[in-house]
Amino acid sequence: MTDNEQPKENSFSPPPTPPLTPSGGFDSLGLPEEVMAGIRDAGFTEMTPVQGRSLPITLEGQDVCAQAQTGTGKTAAFLITLFARILQSGPPPRRREPLALILAPTRELALQIYREGQLLGKNTGLRLAAIYGGEGFNRQESVLKAGTDVVIGTPGRLLDFMRRKILDLRQIQYLVIDEADRMLDLGFWDELRNIFRQLPSSDKRQSLLFSATLDRRTRAIARDFMNRPRDVEVRPEKLAAEGIDQMVYHVDREMKFPLLLGILKKEEVPKGLIFTNMKITASWLVRKLKDHGFTDIGLLTGDLRQSARNRVLERFKLGKLPLLIASDVASRGLHIDDVTHIINYDVPQDPEDYVHRIGRTARAGKRGKAYTLACDQYVYSLPSIEELLADKIPSQIPFDEDFGQDLTPEFTIRRMMALERDEKRRRGQKSQAARPRPGSSPRSKRQARRGKEGKPRRKK
Repeated sequence: MTDNEQPKENSFSPPPTPPLTPSGGFDSLGLPEEVMAGIRDAGFTEMTPVQGRSLPITLEGQDVCAQAQTGTGKTAAFLITLFARILQSGPPPRRREPLALILAPTRELALQIYREGQLLGKNTGLRLAAIYGGEGFNRQESVLKAGTDVVIGTPGRLLDFMRRKILDLRQIQYLVIDEADRMLDLGFWDELRNIFRQLPSSDKRQSLLFSATLDRRTRAIARDFMNRPRDVEVRPEKLAAEGIDQMVYHVDREMKFPLLLGILKKEEVPKGLIFTNMKITASWLVRKLKDHGFTDIGLLTGDLRQSARNRVLERFKLGKLPLLIASDVASRGLHIDDVTHIINYDVPQDPEDYVHRIGRTARAGKRGKAYTLACDQYVYSLPSIEELLADKIPSQIPFDEDFGQDLTPEFTIRRMMALERDEKRRRGQKSQAARPRPGSSPRSKRQARRGKEGKPRRKK
């Protein structure tokens, strides 16, 4: 395939999908006791549909191309496969070169997979490494040099280590591509292709692909970089969980913030996620809400350092922050228990993003609420969302009593953008002023003095 060639339509014909779940659950799979202990530690009792359909195939060493939505247990499906297959092949060699590679589109998802792997695999003795951008390069380098069995990472950072000869993938026996559709949406096709070229050929490794959708581009990976994969498709009857009470409020753009205040004051929100389409809106909302007495608020945007993101997420998970305001960076790949409310301050432009956003609540059979504020700027994507859901979302026009009072109406998003521009300009001027001016250093002064007095005489 040339560098400019685009993925082609897949033409393979997979064998029929196996039964939904084998009788006997996890106990019937013949898993090593070390893996079964991890399953018990994780509290898993019954297999989900994607686990029941994929595990009998993957544990036999066959490739799988699985379609399943987020939150259906696919992470556990491929981790159980990797741990069981590696243990059954014998003890790892003394030199711990990676045997398994898991590719994820975002650092949040990579970290989530790593944490679930630590839990499921803590009795196996296998070493896991999470490799992603935005965090200390030297620390990750030390982990890789110490030796690891399973590498979980994002494409960009993995390629950095590969180019520096720190990460060697020639011994990889197992490849997992998680959320392949999202990876291609984010433009990782070239990076994926460069990584695949460094791996053993598809007939010398087992490859597992999981994706929310199996479109033309995603199937091209199955055709070009997998070995006759079996197709597993798990489609829920409804994309949105049954336990989510959804409501769309049709509201003027300038009245969205007062409506948000009204919702937060009317509802008891012990753990709420507020999503925006742009990071500037998220930052603005944090400042606005703090001015209105909501002091415990977290902010999650793409330009935060990874260490800061981890701290915010940990505080939110522990319940120390009742509200987390996030741009779309947090809508996929995050597992946060007990989220009670989702508020879409902006209607997402991608219909699947709506499903992923509201899917942060009503997990594990619990109930949750999802409010969407549809203004004239973003309302046009609402019909495509309802088309994807195959259902009409309940909607209403808010009454006067539904609004709170905006105490800082003069502080608009436009005003915040102007303040940020001024702050950036001041930082630039301060940085420029801190640079040494020509002739200001002692050496420059000596040179200037010599220029006036002439060169010093040489001693004969």
